[in-house]
This record gives sequence, structure tokens and C-alpha cells, in this order.
Amino acid sequence: MSVTAEKFQISEGGARFLASPRNMLIGNEWTAPASNRYFDVENPASGEVIAHVAEGAKEDIDGAVRAARRAFESGSWPRMSASERGRLLWKLADLLEDRAQEFAELETLDNGKPLTVSKAVDVPLAVDLFRYMAGWATKLEGSTIPVSVPYAQGAEFLAYTLREPVGVVGQIIPWNFPLLMAAWKLGPALASGCTVVLKPAEQTPLSALHLGELILQAGYPEGVVNIVPGFGETAGAALAAHPDVDKVAFTGSTEVGKLIVKAAGESNLKKVTLELGGKSPNIVFADADLKAAVPGAANAIFFNHGQCCCAGSRLYVHRSVFDQVIDGVAERAKQMSVGQGFDPQSEMGPLVSHDQLTCVCSYLEQGSREGARAIVGGKRIGDRGYFVEPTVLVDTQPGMKVVDEEIFGPVVTAMPFDDPDEIAAVANDTIYGLAAAVWTKDISMAHKLARRLKAGSVWINCYNVFDAALPFGGYKQSGWGREMGRAALDLYTEIKAVTIQL
Repeated sequence: MSVTAEKFQISEGGARFLASPRNMLIGNEWTAPASNRYFDVENPASGEVIAHVAEGAKEDIDGAVRAARRAFESGSWPRMSASERGRLLWKLADLLEDRAQEFAELETLDNGKPLTVSKAVDVPLAVDLFRYMAGWATKLEGSTIPVSVPYAQGAEFLAYTLREPVGVVGQIIPWNFPLLMAAWKLGPALASGCTVVLKPAEQTPLSALHLGELILQAGYPEGVVNIVPGFGETAGAALAAHPDVDKVAFTGSTEVGKLIVKAAGESNLKKVTLELGGKSPNIVFADADLKAAVPGAANAIFFNHGQCCCAGSRLYVHRSVFDQVIDGVAERAKQMSVGQGFDPQSEMGPLVSHDQLTCVCSYLEQGSREGARAIVGGKRIGDRGYFVEPTVLVDTQPGMKVVDEEIFGPVVTAMPFDDPDEIAAVANDTIYGLAAAVWTKDISMAHKLARRLKAGSVWINCYNVFDAALPFGGYKQSGWGREMGRAALDLYTEIKAVTIQL
């Protein structure tokens, strides 16, 4: 592997955005924080400060929730037709697409991922999500239901359902895909007619705030979308516990997800959806096409620096091809160009923060103490920025922290298996259930195993395939509910049954 030099130049639009401190968006106004405090935002490739952002806290969250409540109850939003809401979502998608370059640059500068990835994945998927949800705005239909009431013989009734927005929604998004996660959250909420208070991750608030500028440009009514940056323990906690928020949607760690549930239950029993952690099994059978499986296994763990909740971080390979597959993945790791995201040769950037670097390195040290062996990687790169080598660990087994716990870095644990009939139980031996993959030419085996794996997404002979129409979410402690697809819209609406005696 190699480390590329730090050199980049951003567009005029991106430079303008970074030139002055960024305030929060409340009621369609860019508002200074009540505390007048701002926090530093770093470039993880260098550790240098690139922006100053408003530090929202409880008082600011209160103001944002009031604005969202006014918009939901008495503004123009509740009187707007579904078709108009759809047009606004489509317009937001168009504006984002028109400024794709500067959004990709901000995402790379703030998160560290390669610019090639930001341009090819993050921005296009966000645009597509808004357009997909724009189409759903006019299709959230109720139904008529024939009823037979045993104690009202001879009576006739007309019964139907209405699908109505759940109300004011608090949305807390992570730092690994900042723009895309904002789109995943905002799209179904706005299509359903909800109003939103969005709290971006403190590590990566820039693209969400820049998206706020496009929301104003698109002409969204006052208070429909409010964006309050800040820290999880202050702004995030206040949003989760707010008594006038009807629903909270969170993407992040399982540990924090449990705190969200507790806060929601103790405040007003608000609805909760969660997309949480993962420790996803990636299973390669003896008959797999190794020309696809080897790079697929590498992509499963090294994409986005391993900072993916669905990363294929547990690699199970049939013993007969174990050495061949592991050597191939290790060779791919050795060849990867690791460096700052603006270098066109960079394939993997830094971890998002010094805290995340410390966390991942501590797992590597713990794994070594427990007997895991790094055949490639296993340590930090340099002393500037937050880079970690892409790492393949062998001699691993259940019970080791590197096998059982989510590392959220470019670290895969590789283990051989012998009995195809027992691999489902091994793969399911985790508290998580977000994703899984199977590599085999035996399509019957693939379908049978897909049914047995306890995961919200199962990829067969591929990995990391996402589409706005595909629901995404987890079993077990990987969360509640689904992002994307029709399933996401169901979570932002209430069903009301209306019965009329004729």
C-alpha cells in the first residue's frame, strides 16, 4: 500500500461555504446559537481546522422544534398538496445534482473519503433518493375495507383508512455518509408530509448545512426543515427527549441507539426508528467464482475505510480455498493507495477523527493480545491525519473482541469453515443482523442460506449494492424499521380508520 501526499483545490462554491462560520437553520433563518459557541470542524486527512460551526444545544433544539411544530400545524405545509411536496423534493434533487462537484468536495474534505467515491456514490445516491421519494408523495393511499359487525346485524357501514404524517420528526444522522444519510432521513419524512429537525454528526456537519441552503433555494415553507448541528450528548439528547417531537429517527451505534430508546420512552413515548451497528458475515463457498469473490470481499470491508455499518467484517471461507481467498484479499490490501481524498489515485482515506483512530487501533492491539495475527496491515500510517492500514486478521475465533464487536474500520477477521450446513449458525452467532453475503455458483444453496441468515440485507455474489427502492435495516440489535423503499414511508405515517354507518 502507499500513502499519497496532501494536495487539493476546491471549487469556488465550496471555498465560499467554508469562508465564514456556519450557523444553524431554524424557521428558514440562519441563526446563531443561543450560547454563541462554535466548534471546530477538522479535515481528517491532516487534523487541520477547516470550518467553524454553530454548537446547538437544548435551547436551540427547543426553537427548532417550535418552528417545525408551527410549520406542521398552521403553516402552508399541511395545506400543500402531495403533488406539490413531490415537486419540491424533485427540485431539491435537481439543485443538488447541479452542484454535485462542490458537495462531493465538502464531503471529502469533511469525512476524508476519496473524492472519486463522493462523486460516484454519495452525491448520486442522494439525488436518486430524493427523486424516488418525490414519486411516492402522491402514492401514500388509504383503502376501503368491507366490515361485518356481528352485533349490528343488517347495518351497513363504509370503512376506510387515511394515511397521515406522524408529525414533527427529530432525525440524528452519522458521520460515515453525511449527505446520503441526510437524504435517507429527509426524503421519506418530507414525502409523507412531516416536518423535521435534523441533527448532523458533530464530526461532519458541512454537507447537511450546505443542503439547507438548497432547501431554502428550492422554496420549502418556513420551518419545514430545521438543521441544528451540535454534539450528541447535548443537541442529540435534547432532540431525542423532546416532549413535542412525535418521532425520532437515528443512525449510529447500538449503544447510543439504546439511549435514544430510553429518552423517547421517558419523554412522551415517541415513535423510534433505528439503523444501528453491524458485524456482517461474508461467506465464500468452495465453488465461488474467486475472480469476483476476492475483490468483492476486499470491497466489503475496505470501502469507505471500513466505516460502514454493513461492512463485511467477518469473512468466512471454505477451508479448501481459504488460503487462496485470504492471500488475494491481503494482496489487494497491500496494493491499495491510502491517502487524502483529493488525490485521484487515493482508494482509501483516513478515519473520520482522532477518537475513531484511537478506537480502531485499540481493537488492533487487543486482537494481537488475544492471538489474532495480521497478515497485512495492523497499525496506524504516519503521524499526520487519521490513517490506518487496511488489515486482514487470521487465527481469529469467536470470543475475541475483534470478531464479536463492531470495529468500524478497515479490519476484517478471516476464519475457515468446513461444513456448509453449519455456516448459517456460525454467521448468525452475533448480536447484530444488518447484512450478510454469500458467494457461490450453487443458486439453490444461495437461496436456502439467504432464508436462514438473520440479516436485513443479503447479497449473493455481490456486496454493497444499494438502491432507493431497496429497504435497508437490521434484525436483532442492528435496529428497528427500515430506510429507503416503501417500508421507510410506512414509518413516517399513521393509519387512521374511519367508519361511517350508512
